[in-house]
Amino acid sequence: MTVDVETDEGLGGIGYTTFNGPLAPTLKHAVDQLGALVIGEDPLRTEAVGRKLRGAAWGSGAGGIFTLAFSAIDIALWDIKGKALNQSLAMLLGGLRDKVPAYASGALLRSYSLDQLLKSARVLVEKGYKQMKTQLALPGETSPRIETERAHRLREAVGPDIDLMCDINQRWSVNQAIDIGRRVEDVHFSWLEDVTAHDDYAGLARVADALATPHAGGECYYGITPFRHAIEARSVDIVMIDLFRVGGIANWMKVAGMAEAFNLPVVSHLIPEIHVHLVSAIPNGLTVEYMPWPLLRPRRAQALRRVSEE
Repeated sequence: MTVDVETDEGLGGIGYTTFNGPLAPTLKHAVDQLGALVIGEDPLRTEAVGRKLRGAAWGSGAGGIFTLAFSAIDIALWDIKGKALNQSLAMLLGGLRDKVPAYASGALLRSYSLDQLLKSARVLVEKGYKQMKTQLALPGETSPRIETERAHRLREAVGPDIDLMCDINQRWSVNQAIDIGRRVEDVHFSWLEDVTAHDDYAGLARVADALATPHAGGECYYGITPFRHAIEARSVDIVMIDLFRVGGIANWMKVAGMAEAFNLPVVSHLIPEIHVHLVSAIPNGLTVEYMPWPLLRPRRAQALRRVSEE
């Protein structure tokens, strides 16, 4: 869902957000309602606009439809600011680096057979990717032995020099995460991601403390406050921020600063065309998730889905 914000000086900005499922029309309505409130405001005063919109919707809380809608408008305002000042977003935010690493995501799915998985991994290596993410918590009949064997076979397929990440998508219990996590420590995953329920801060802290492999989490957090809870609980070793759920660019940067204060690296969740700017602007930016879903044309999307068949 895209939103166009126009100014009286002829500059325009584009923002976007997403929500899958039957509430998508509700999200559009929320974007329209919030958009009506910003008419007449100075688009360069992004914090002032943000305070006005949060004040107007204070009863809705920091999460859900409001934050997703707010993010779309915030992104559009930063687009206007960049055009007005003739600067890229990365430069507006500090311009620390002009290059950041990215990892291939979405091509090594848990739904693939082992043969499909290994073939897709080899294709990514041939294409030159140095970092890539897979998934465990396999569907159907599985076990710690099967999960562990799959992880080891994948490592053998890509070799020792590829950075491998692994997403669990909150599908394990705390005890399963500790058990299987210990079994795959010699795979040397760069991180295990969202190993159990995202808001079980104590449980996630148990896992993070028990494993040598870092735990990455945060993509499901709305606003900035849950990140404080997660960091204070020591439940994340790597902070993952979703631009839409955190509440736009300004909030993303606030969370990145919070993570820096605790000596924690930051990684992105989806939306690589914007996140490359954000990760490059901060000293603790680690890598960018490359999964270009939102802006793909159908033909390109079809080609990416067939990566395992090449």
